[in-house]
Amino acid sequence: MTQKAMDFIDDLLQALKDKGLYRQFRVLEGEQLPLAKFDGREVVNLSSNNYLGLNTHPRLRAAAIKAVEELGAGSGAVRTIAGTMSIHEELERRLAEFKHTEATLVLQSGFAANQGVLGSILEEGDLVISDELNHASIIDGLRLTKATRKIYPHSDMDGLKDVLEESKDFKKKLIVTDGVFSMDGDIAPLPQIVELAEQYEAIVMVDDAHSSGVLGKNGRGSINHFGLDGRVDIQVGTLSKAMGVMGGYMAGSQRLRELMIHRARPLLFSTSHPPAVAAACIAAIDVLLDEPELIQKLWDNAAYFKDGLNKLGFNTGHSETPITPVIVGKGDLAMKLSDRLFAEGVFAQGIGYPTVPEAKSRVRTIVTATHTKAMLDRALETFEKVGKELAII
Repeated sequence: MTQKAMDFIDDLLQALKDKGLYRQFRVLEGEQLPLAKFDGREVVNLSSNNYLGLNTHPRLRAAAIKAVEELGAGSGAVRTIAGTMSIHEELERRLAEFKHTEATLVLQSGFAANQGVLGSILEEGDLVISDELNHASIIDGLRLTKATRKIYPHSDMDGLKDVLEESKDFKKKLIVTDGVFSMDGDIAPLPQIVELAEQYEAIVMVDDAHSSGVLGKNGRGSINHFGLDGRVDIQVGTLSKAMGVMGGYMAGSQRLRELMIHRARPLLFSTSHPPAVAAACIAAIDVLLDEPELIQKLWDNAAYFKDGLNKLGFNTGHSETPITPVIVGKGDLAMKLSDRLFAEGVFAQGIGYPTVPEAKSRVRTIVTATHTKAMLDRALETFEKVGKELAII
């Protein structure tokens, strides 16, 4: 009986196949590198969030190994019981100093950090105003609260002002936005958002997942990039992208940290980071401070590759960062493009609905600091060949 009751899954899977959206994992063999082996094939890897290549940096490797040897493989408990180790607090002190904030709190992922912040500060009767293209972790975090939700058109400051103007009666108003939008690679207009927030007495929260390690001095993020240190109330970031390890964090005030320790459900009900993760994250901060040339190489490579795609005639949207979409329209075409690229030696993951609108389906590329010009040229040649084959260019 149980098996029959679960037969609806077959229908859902078939619907994905009918739309050309059914996918299986690409399996990485070995390290996450710019030239890597997936499914037994060596490919130019344009699908990793490993912006700076820190996952294999010697200093991170050494820090992780030392932590395992001295502190063990795991923490053994949630933070609020027995799982707060001195190395966790050291990481949080270093992060706060790096982000120019009073305090930070580390959680298991960026997804968990967004849920933890939103669940801690929003209550029934509050208002949250969200950019329409915000990350799924923000959307899901909002769904778990009883706050009133209003959406403004993507990066539309007139639209945001209209929402704020019609919402003056709400006592607590939160504006939340990505710093860099993960599918399009554009940067939020944070100076205008902050000015409107100050005018209408609203709180500002920025998800800096794709900005940390990428924008700002030594990779401090989008807030630092715009010179807004001290004027953004809440920052959320990840330790799993440019930082090369895993986890997420809130950067803000000490009182917010204290509130989250008591109310953030992902923190309260999940075991804390293994010591090796915390140690590697601390080492990543050191690398960002000591080796800024990695960030410059990232931007040089991104500009080179983006310029190459545009000259070939591909639609890269409004990207301003190393996230460069190649927008092709229908989902099945995006998946065909991704599959053909892979067959020719380039891994660029296809993205379709519901992650992006059907008409804006794409392959999403991220160039890293560790790509060589030869790798990027190989990728551009492959994009040209497959793009012509599929009549995209």
